[in-house]
Order: sequence, then C-alpha cells, then structure tokens
Amino acid sequence: MVQKITSVTAVEQGVYPVPDIPIKALLGAIPSHCFERSLLRSSTYIFWDFFVIGCIYKGASALDPLIDPRYIHLPHPLVYSALRFTLWALYTFGTGLFGMGIWVLGHECGHQAFSNSKTVNNIVGFILHTSVGVPYHSWRISHAKHHASTSHMTQEQAYVPHTRSELNLPPLKQGQEDLLGSRVSDVVRRELYDALGDSPLGAITTTIFYLLAGWPAYLLFNTSGQKRYPMGTSHFNPSSPMYASRDYNQVVISTIGIAAWASSIATAIYHNGLGTVAVIYLIPYLWIHHWLVLITFLQHTDPILPHYRAAAFTFSRGALSTLDRSLMGDCGSIMAWLGAHATHGLAETHVLHHVCSKIPHYHAWEASAALKEKIAGYGLPHEGRPIGWCEFYRVLKECKFVEDEGDVVFFKNEEGVAVMRPAFHDGST
Repeated sequence: MVQKITSVTAVEQGVYPVPDIPIKALLGAIPSHCFERSLLRSSTYIFWDFFVIGCIYKGASALDPLIDPRYIHLPHPLVYSALRFTLWALYTFGTGLFGMGIWVLGHECGHQAFSNSKTVNNIVGFILHTSVGVPYHSWRISHAKHHASTSHMTQEQAYVPHTRSELNLPPLKQGQEDLLGSRVSDVVRRELYDALGDSPLGAITTTIFYLLAGWPAYLLFNTSGQKRYPMGTSHFNPSSPMYASRDYNQVVISTIGIAAWASSIATAIYHNGLGTVAVIYLIPYLWIHHWLVLITFLQHTDPILPHYRAAAFTFSRGALSTLDRSLMGDCGSIMAWLGAHATHGLAETHVLHHVCSKIPHYHAWEASAALKEKIAGYGLPHEGRPIGWCEFYRVLKECKFVEDEGDVVFFKNEEGVAVMRPAFHDGST
C-alpha cells in the first residue's frame, strides 16, 4: 500500500526475516538417497536431449518440402514463405530449448553431480559445454565462487547490484529519504527518476541486449560481474582475479576448446553458407543463451531478495536468497511442463541447488520438496513469479540500485523505493 503524506511517499514494506538456519539443518531435511549420483542414469538424459533435437531437425526437414503448391493450396505465394519461416523458427526454438538442457547437464558435470567420478564429470562436461560455446573449466571455477558467495556484495561473481555511488547518484538526503527506502520525498523521487528512469523503448532495448548478448559479454568482459575486478577481467584470461595460479592450465584448455568450437562454426559456414548454419546452429545457440540469462537473472534478481555485506553473510543466507520459478509458466501449464522437462528443472529447483549443488537434477524435485517443507515456517520468499519476458522487463525496471550502507540491502526502484526491509531475530533492521 502506498499513501501520500504531504510531499513524501511512504511505502508499507514487506519484512524479510534474515535466516539463521545452519546449513547442516537444511541438508539434514533432504532424504539421503537424493545425494546419490548415477553415471548410467545421468547419461540417459544426454541421449534424450540429443535424440529430441535430432527428431526436431528431422521433422522440420521432412515438412519443409511439403510446403509447396504441389502438396498444399494456400491463398497467396507469400504464405508459403511465411509458413516455411514459421516451421524453421519453431525448429530454432525447440532446439534452443533442449539445447539448454545440454547446457544444464554440462553444468551438473561442473558441480560433480553427474557421476561419482571427477574425471568422467570433467570430460563429459568439457564436451557438452564446449558444444554450446561455454569455456567449461573457466566458467566452472568462477561458478563455484558464485555458489560459495551467493548474494555477497563483494564476493559474488554474477548479477552484482550497482550501488548508489557506482551509478553517480546524489547522496542519500537525510530527512527526504530513508536508508531502507520506505519514505522518499517527491523531490528525490523525481531526481532519481530523471537519472534512472527508462522509457518503455529503452527498457525493451536493454532487455533484448541482456538476453542476446548478456552471456557472451559476461564471459568476455565481466559485464554484470563482480565490480571490484579490474578492467581486462575475462573468462578467457587465466590471469584474471577470479583464478588462482593452479587454475591457469585449465583456463587455457577451456579457451583452446572454444577456439576449436569457433573454428568448426567458421568451417561449417564456409562449406554450407551462413544462412544454413545460422538456422541450424547459430540461432538455436542464441536461444540457449537467451534461456540461460533469462533463467539465472530471475533466479537471483527480484526486489524481494536481499544482498549481504560481509558482516551479515553466511553460506546458508546466500543459498536461501534465491528463487524457484516456473520457466514459461506464464504461458500455461503445458508450456510450464515443457520448460521444466527440457531444462531438467533448472528454474524450478534452484533454491535446493544452492543448498547442495551435488544433487543431480533427477533427485532435485524430491529434495526441493523436502527442503521447502523445512523452511516453510521461517517466512522466507522462495517462489517467484513465472519466468518470461514480461517478468524480466518488470524486474529490470524495479531493481535499479542498492545503498552503499547497510549489511543487508534490497533493491530500490527508479524512484528510490524498496518493497522489502530486513529483520533480524533480535528485532534489529
């Protein structure tokens, strides 16, 4: 509820109960068999994903020649082109969606959740991730740091919020706005909106950039990554600060793998033409990384989620500062099922994944249900709105910056308003 008090906007904020749940208690709530990993069972999912992608390709290839006046009568010649375009657009969508499943299985290898063998995990993960343009070891190492420091303002590796000072916003004006974002004067609101407000077109443009170029930009330039890292930080630079000296060779090997991947694409273009390779592989590749950014951004970014500074951070607090969401759940139950099936429940069991990343996806549903039962009485938000473009747009508009002060901070919007405030067990905020 928002009410006007003279020239001040006052917001009735939600309360986030900062948890003090030991990680041992969270893990203890999960059935023991959920921690078991099977190479055979995990491998069947690789076969299934590639089998479905092959069927999609065969289906599109078989239907394409039938879009012809000899077989079907359509009212105008352009309708044949439109129908053929639609067919191959559906191919790229389906291939990209199940290609995201391939990415998920490579991600499980990086967490050693694929099998009991670290060697097998790393070989399979390297092959799977390289096939979708991911430098396996380079990202595996930085991603492990993300799990160790989820939502930590100075240790987190991805989707790190901008602070007021980083955006060169005016300092907090005592008396006209409060640190928690519950009261903001109209003057300050207008001032912040002038600095941060997006036109609908600008917000849509930003959304498109994030979804299509956000992942390569993060890998190459640390875009949206840890702010304290210097210029030149990259997943392809073994001297980048997120890597230790022992990681050097693995980063080099990953970079060689991506160079070989890029060379294969260039060779395919030379022999088959850009148009063919774009439809068969490059556009599905963009779909994969569109899904990756869409899912992971919304798992970790929402005005109801906290971020922690060192004094308040614990591993369990970071793990519980994420959201489960239904991929394509805004498009109905059938699309929600398809999204969860194709991507192996990546979006739907994410809180559990941060509590224990070694649980394979085929046990994650049961483990997630047990974990939710454990934390149900703590009042923590753990279910977000369904994942889709509209939700991405909403969150992008509502999550603009956090304050430079405070051990537990929440996003403020383009007018300096926050919808949540923290509460500790001792009653402090």
